[in-house]
Amino acid sequence: MSQALTYAYYPGCSGLGTSREYDLSTRAVCEALGIVLADVPDWSCCGSTPAHTVDHVLSAALAARNLAKVEAMGRDTVVTPCPSCLTNLRTASHRMADDSFRERTNALLDAPCQNAVTAKSVLQIVVEDYGIERLSRKVVRPLAGLRVAAYYGCIMNRPPEVMAFDDHENPMAMDDILSALGADVRPFPLKVECCGASYGVARRDIVARLSGRLLDAAADVGADMVVAACPLCQMNLDLRQEQINSANRTSHRMPVLYYTQLMGLALGIPEERLGLDKLCVSPRKVLRAAAGRAEAAKAQGSGA
Repeated sequence: MSQALTYAYYPGCSGLGTSREYDLSTRAVCEALGIVLADVPDWSCCGSTPAHTVDHVLSAALAARNLAKVEAMGRDTVVTPCPSCLTNLRTASHRMADDSFRERTNALLDAPCQNAVTAKSVLQIVVEDYGIERLSRKVVRPLAGLRVAAYYGCIMNRPPEVMAFDDHENPMAMDDILSALGADVRPFPLKVECCGASYGVARRDIVARLSGRLLDAAADVGADMVVAACPLCQMNLDLRQEQINSANRTSHRMPVLYYTQLMGLALGIPEERLGLDKLCVSPRKVLRAAAGRAEAAKAQGSGA
């Protein structure tokens, strides 16, 4: 029997708050796949977006504190669902490869970071460590008939020299996972364009314009829903969808799910464990319609 894939797990602040459904579905999916997630003890904020605008060493120290906690666990890999957390963890490691920078960073920490941990996204370990073919064999409720647009956002794979996973202009990891689940993955030309990010607080007009383009593009390619991997992207497209419609005079009712939620559905995990009830735009109508299309196609095929 092969040894279970085991990783230190860093949920990030949003995972226990505004994107609770991402954390819930991530844990449920990993459990179903036999992937063991060991929570990092006494973890703290990675610095998010603001820290590096103040001080690069301070920003690295906030992330390095968590990397040091992982080292103390005896783990060499930490995974996180959040692209912002991943960016900060990997950027800290990248910068601490310089001895002088590492010394300045460690001077701010109670326990020094040896820079011996690799941070990866949950998306990356599913694709690279677990495997797409292996995942496809676990599917019990294929997502046949469901048309999806995979939206990666602008930081998941950027900068490429730091993130070192997938193509930074045309990533395919999430497309491949969704295809393995049986979904109809539509070509989505804006898959790495910005949603407006944290401007949702100070400049809602910018978010309305940028996120509106994304929803328009998803509708144009015939998608039933947008599938996201970033809490901030998901929030802008889902929570702010009514604001976007009002600003742009559109009428989108486009569900925006995390890819882990769709993985969970395909793996037969109950909806309540995936946090579908926490979404602003319910996916149930499009899921029922997709199931109907799949049944009709199956019946037509049998008749032929």
